[in-house]
Order: sequence, then C-alpha cells, then structure tokens
Amino acid sequence: MPSAMDVPAPPPAAPVAAPPLVAFARGLAVASLLGLIVLGLAWELWLAPLRPGGSWLVLKVLPLCVPLAGLLRNRMYTYRWVSLFVWLYFIEGVVRSTGDRPPSSWLAMAEIALCLALFAACVLHVRSRLRKAAT
Repeated sequence: MPSAMDVPAPPPAAPVAAPPLVAFARGLAVASLLGLIVLGLAWELWLAPLRPGGSWLVLKVLPLCVPLAGLLRNRMYTYRWVSLFVWLYFIEGVVRSTGDRPPSSWLAMAEIALCLALFAACVLHVRSRLRKAAT
C-alpha cells in the first residue's frame, strides 16, 4: 500500500492570464492613482503651494496611498470603493480650478482628468471582470 509520501504532488496551476481589457483597465487605474499621488505631492510642496515651503494640504495624498495595494493585488472590492472615493478628489479639482489662479487652476484641471481616468478604469475593470465571471 503506497503511503502519502509516495504520491506525487500535483503540478502547480499555471496562472490564468487576464483578458486584455481587464489588464488595460488595471494598468490605467494604477497609473491614474499614482498620477494623483505624484500630482498632489508636487502641487502642495513645490508647484503651487498655498504657503512658501509647502502646505499642510499635502496630507490629502495619504488616503490615496491606501487603495494602491488593493489595485496592485487586483481586488475587486478595492476597485469598487475607489470608484466612489475618487469623486472627493474630483470635487476638489472642480472647486480649485474655478477658484484658484494659475498655475494652481491648471493643476486642478490635471487632477480632474486623472480622477476621470481613474473612475473610468475602475468601472471598466469591474464590468469586464463581472462579464467574464458570468460566462
């Protein structure tokens, strides 16, 4: 009678490649989120701070660092809540684009564009994965 030690272990399963649309949406979401982080840091520290030498508004970047791990790990839940969370930064961009002077208003418009790209990437990612799971 063979023992458990004699039975060979099954080969590890090959990772399933993500469909191209899901991979694209993931890349766009991560790039947009990193863009928002870099823009927020540069905006409040060097490009157009409210005070010389930087502003406490740089702390607005910290909440953006939280979902980065979930997006990199491809967690569906993270994509869902980021698609709602990003609207806070969109609102800030709209307010500051209409109320601030250049170059701060230009940076706010860049923030708006990054927020829209992040939202679109999250929606595309979630819809593509749900469509794939349904088939």
